[in-house]
Amino acid sequence: MATLEDPIEIGDCRVPNRLYRAPLLECAGNGPDAVDTLIEDLEPAAASGVGLLCQGATIVRGEGGCAAPGMTRVHDPEFVAELSRLTDRIHDHGSKLFLQLEHGGLRSMETWHAEYRRENPGLEQLAVSEPPWQLRALDRAGFLSYDPRVLETEEVYELAADFGRAAGYAADAGYDGIHIAGANMGIVQQFCSPFYNRRDDEFGGSPEARLRFLAVVRDEIRKRAGDVPVIAKVPAETPAPPAPLVRRKLSLEDGIEIARRLEKIGYNAVVPVQTSVVWDMSIVRGKYPDRAWENEALQEGYDAAFGGAARKRLVAVGNRIQSLQYDTEPAWNEAFCRRVRERVSIPVLAEGGIRERREMDRLLGGETRPTACEMVGMARPFYAEPRLGARLLETESTNGSEGIRVLCESCNNCTVPQVTGAPGICRTPSVLRRRGELERDGAYERRADD
Repeated sequence: MATLEDPIEIGDCRVPNRLYRAPLLECAGNGPDAVDTLIEDLEPAAASGVGLLCQGATIVRGEGGCAAPGMTRVHDPEFVAELSRLTDRIHDHGSKLFLQLEHGGLRSMETWHAEYRRENPGLEQLAVSEPPWQLRALDRAGFLSYDPRVLETEEVYELAADFGRAAGYAADAGYDGIHIAGANMGIVQQFCSPFYNRRDDEFGGSPEARLRFLAVVRDEIRKRAGDVPVIAKVPAETPAPPAPLVRRKLSLEDGIEIARRLEKIGYNAVVPVQTSVVWDMSIVRGKYPDRAWENEALQEGYDAAFGGAARKRLVAVGNRIQSLQYDTEPAWNEAFCRRVRERVSIPVLAEGGIRERREMDRLLGGETRPTACEMVGMARPFYAEPRLGARLLETESTNGSEGIRVLCESCNNCTVPQVTGAPGICRTPSVLRRRGELERDGAYERRADD
């Protein structure tokens, strides 16, 4: 019977407890203040006792590939070496830090961000295959702009090597592990997905071949970072638009098989998530972010990102529809995680709508409850409560913490402004007031023996 306070091993990395901060966009970039910004964003979670922190998606190349403004690039060994200040600070609190590696592929800003495209006309959009007809239709309708260059076979190997090089730099800087962004519609998911991947070389044509990119990435990480633990998100594209709009997509069974194969390839843990084939609110389910869309200070940034007021309104309407489309039942990836755990022996990490300590205990299982996962994670709640771990880990559930609920209301007022480059912070007054009350009551202070 595991509890949230129990340690766990991911590969050779011993994590002090089973609570993790899932990857978030820190908006730190690569400027002179980048490391300090990352320390400011990440250290509070470590100081509050969170066992594992996953630094949000970082880009493995020096140009292109960013899915949102402010993403940090980790292609430069000199810059990554400076991140040792961050890893030292996290380790001072006894926590572990994994670095998430990413390339956006067709989801990158060179596809959707109007002002960025104008300022960087020479940037190429990298694609696994020619965009499917659904995306070409959006291009013709003027909603997106696709002019991709499909990666040649040798270029796929070079991209995998970039993941390996970034992992090597990270290991030298003191990171404890690597997290591959295998979902959220990035290029790794695009390789795995039959919606995107219609290649006829060794990286496409069958479910096994579509996973070859992840296999080569794992080999490259071994070559350059040794036995550093590697985890990956595993996608199931169950929230994708229904047929006939999308016929080729990853089913839940496909996602389970991907997890099983990743264990054989040598991945040390998996994070099963249900995600669409396009960017929508299937990942950040919750309420319509009315406060974010009505914020006058952000309107100019929205216009620049989406290419004008008309497109901005269309995106806002899409958000409203999706907030109704995607239910927000607690722990919405639970069934997927349970199915994966039946097929693998490596740790399964669960995230997505987990908001109560009671849910965490249930997911971790016990004498009368089957285990759904080995670790539980949250993302947006750490925008609302940077030192959230102290509340969840302060007292074991048998002593009264069972009823603790995070303050996050899943309103998404923190996420939508990030398309403008705004930092990921909680903007909901009721949540901020309650956090202030808890701070004054000392709820985020850890006991000396912690």
